[in-house]
Amino acid sequence: MGFPVLTLVTFMPLLGALIVLLLPAANTRAIKQVAVITALVTLALGVIIWAAYDRGAGGLQLQERAAWIPSIGVDYHMGVDGVSVPLILLTTLLTPLCLWYSSFTIRERVKEFFFLFLLLETGMLGTFAALDLVLFYVFWELGLVPMYFLIGVWGGAKREYAAIKFFLYTLTGSVAMLLGFLYVYFSTGTFSIPDAAASMEAMRPFGANFTVVSLAFWGIFLAFAIKLPLWPFHTWLPDAHTEAPTAGSVILAGVLLKLGGYGFVRILLPVFPSAFRYWAPLVATLAVISIVYGALVCIAQWDLKRLIAYSSVSHMGYVMLGIAAAAYALGTPQQATSGAIALNGAVLQMFSHGLITGSLFFLVGVIYDRAHTRDLRAFGGLGSIVPYFYGFMLVAAFASLGLPGLAGFWAEFMVFRGALAIMPVAAVVGGLGIVFTAGYILWKIMQHVFLGPPNEKWLKLPDMHSWEIITLAPLMASIVLVGLYPTPLVNIINTAAAALSELL
Repeated sequence: MGFPVLTLVTFMPLLGALIVLLLPAANTRAIKQVAVITALVTLALGVIIWAAYDRGAGGLQLQERAAWIPSIGVDYHMGVDGVSVPLILLTTLLTPLCLWYSSFTIRERVKEFFFLFLLLETGMLGTFAALDLVLFYVFWELGLVPMYFLIGVWGGAKREYAAIKFFLYTLTGSVAMLLGFLYVYFSTGTFSIPDAAASMEAMRPFGANFTVVSLAFWGIFLAFAIKLPLWPFHTWLPDAHTEAPTAGSVILAGVLLKLGGYGFVRILLPVFPSAFRYWAPLVATLAVISIVYGALVCIAQWDLKRLIAYSSVSHMGYVMLGIAAAAYALGTPQQATSGAIALNGAVLQMFSHGLITGSLFFLVGVIYDRAHTRDLRAFGGLGSIVPYFYGFMLVAAFASLGLPGLAGFWAEFMVFRGALAIMPVAAVVGGLGIVFTAGYILWKIMQHVFLGPPNEKWLKLPDMHSWEIITLAPLMASIVLVGLYPTPLVNIINTAAAALSELL
């Protein structure tokens, strides 16, 4: 492109964060304006990346590479493909919406909040663009500390417990991942992700080093499974979501969980294809348990925010099922098409889930700011009292249950279409999650919150403010647009699926 757009999009939030640090803490208006403007500029760069990516050529593009620590072979290597481009766009879209929303709701320690949020965006964007294992690890860890403080300082009553639990889980996974990365380096002689993917199997055949390769595989797997989150590594998530401030919950569900799914596609699948294929049935089993267990636990919840948190466990299980199906299809040419479809569905699910669950957490914040409760049993009949809120929730909730015409449908359809031809039992059992999802969406949310006779306690409950509508409108439009016409998004994702299939 003639200029390092990936470096700019990654470090633009960091530049804004440094400017925020230089501003007086008392000047909260300037702090909020700088943060929002910085995020909007970053969004513009994300759109440029989306537009500049050549769908016809596919593969890794916009690469930037320079020696960083040459004594140990570490490079500053950035690049994007059809998986990372949509996730970068998702990150740059959700962040300004979170900061805009927070500019009306965050009143304490404003300077620190906006600084940490911008720092978090740099960590997320860098992870999606990094093509060096050490660089990937640095950006991965950069997102850990800001999120810890966002939960621990601006969270709810049990914020310290939730923050420490989040930190310990993620840090444990990170240590295991680092050991796995070192194994890749000693086996291939490089930290470059593309180079390691091209040489890993040739240098260390899986069958000859079954135990060692499996340990490295599961070490890296653990880090990504915790972040995803995959059952049984999910128990940090409900507490973190429940206690986090609204914007923290949105970015946690919308982007941070996607780092785990992205890691599976970017690193684990291409670098450990034989190991992933061998262990794919076990991984698919964990995915199916996540889908069904997460949905069943949602049915048992009465806290609206906790319900949506557990729904992420269920919906991210679809991501894992699609990736496991794609891995199991390796080495069987007759299933290559189904594997590619499942992989497309998994990546599309990551993007759609970010839009949908981000919207749902924003809406939880809207109702909690008014009613100061998230207990579903306390509501009733709000559909006639707050019609704008009802309309927005209707779109987001129906998208979450996979209604055709909304973003959630196509991702789940492609995952199950691909998985049915490869792992039919897992796909059929996982399909129960759709039924249970409809149950908790229609019964717990729609029935208890919006339908039935109005609760006299909420007759004067104010509807959504204009700034709240502005926050949700882009997400609603995106959910409908992707639901009605997913082709541009699927086309760019498929370039990565095709390139990965060719590599493997």
